[in-house]
Amino acid sequence: MTTPILQFGTSRFLLAHVDLFISEALAAGDGGQALGGITIVQSTGSPASRTRVQALASGEGYPVRIRGLEDGQVVDRTIRSTSIERALGASEDWPALRDLFGDAVLKVVVSNTADRGYLLHDGDNASSLLHDAAAPTSFPAKLLVLLHGRWRRCPSAPLTLLPCELIERNGEVLRDTVAGLAAEWRTEPEFVSWLERHCVWANSLVDRIVSEAIEPVGAVAEPYALWAVETQPGLVLPCRHPAIVLTQNLDLHERLKLFLLNAAHTFLAERWLADGRPAQETVLQAMNDPALGAELEALWQDEILPVFAARGESELALSYLVSVRERFRNPFLAHRLADIAQNHQQKKQRRLAPIVALAEQVAPGLAQDRLRLALGRIQAGYPT
Repeated sequence: MTTPILQFGTSRFLLAHVDLFISEALAAGDGGQALGGITIVQSTGSPASRTRVQALASGEGYPVRIRGLEDGQVVDRTIRSTSIERALGASEDWPALRDLFGDAVLKVVVSNTADRGYLLHDGDNASSLLHDAAAPTSFPAKLLVLLHGRWRRCPSAPLTLLPCELIERNGEVLRDTVAGLAAEWRTEPEFVSWLERHCVWANSLVDRIVSEAIEPVGAVAEPYALWAVETQPGLVLPCRHPAIVLTQNLDLHERLKLFLLNAAHTFLAERWLADGRPAQETVLQAMNDPALGAELEALWQDEILPVFAARGESELALSYLVSVRERFRNPFLAHRLADIAQNHQQKKQRRLAPIVALAEQVAPGLAQDRLRLALGRIQAGYPT
């Protein structure tokens, strides 16, 4: 059985994001809402992933509990997601996976292989292209072998790849990684050209807090959800859904999330470290602290929103900020500042420094005292 959608990754995030969107689109009917069902692939040897795959193989679906605030109202509802029709393990089901990739019915490939998912493995080599070879270790090598088989069997069939990893320009990065590996393995030049020009490698941004797993398979998630996908010729989406936004300006969606949500989290973590605040303090508790809540609002109003205003993006920024406030005040989410503060120095450079750099270009003279203080403070300066 071949499904039109194949997914690498069994994370609870995908279960409560992409897979749920497709399930809801399928349930809505209204021809063309969804391409069809999903084949999910466990791409690593994680025992937790194996347990999820075994549970998903039943085809009975799984629960997604949506908990939080939406338009000022408390939401607590459970949805059963039924979009996954088949579950495979990349290693043990490799021949079946190769057959599936060679079928023109397959139109969309989704992935979420975590932060290190695009790293290559020294043990992978061109011998993996042989039909009786075992599955390569790394995700890019697996994808390369599967795409090579598709090129041989149905080269004219369209294929869109939709990576969901939190990597800037993730589609382009994955394309270049796979094409570079194809060149290293000395595959046919025509195949490398097909990879780069025929396949559609979409850049996308995902945004939803999926806070807990439901065992053996399922997830707890906030109401807010976004999948922003950059438009390009030939792009095929797995479904239509209110949370899926096609855009010609993916950079804006990335900037909204980085500047207003991620930077705010890091600012709260900065104050948690600098002020020696309670060890178990959560984002919700910080928001409910009058002084700290006011400081965060001042950060948004005085130091971040003016950057969007200078670029003519105030309306979108203000709208997005409404959703961020609701997400930070989610009464069901115990998001500890101690967890956010992990790798704090690197996060400050990644999340705060770009705001200051862009302000210097578009709003010179804007005072950003809170951001600059945080960037100037070294780790050793925090109370212990």
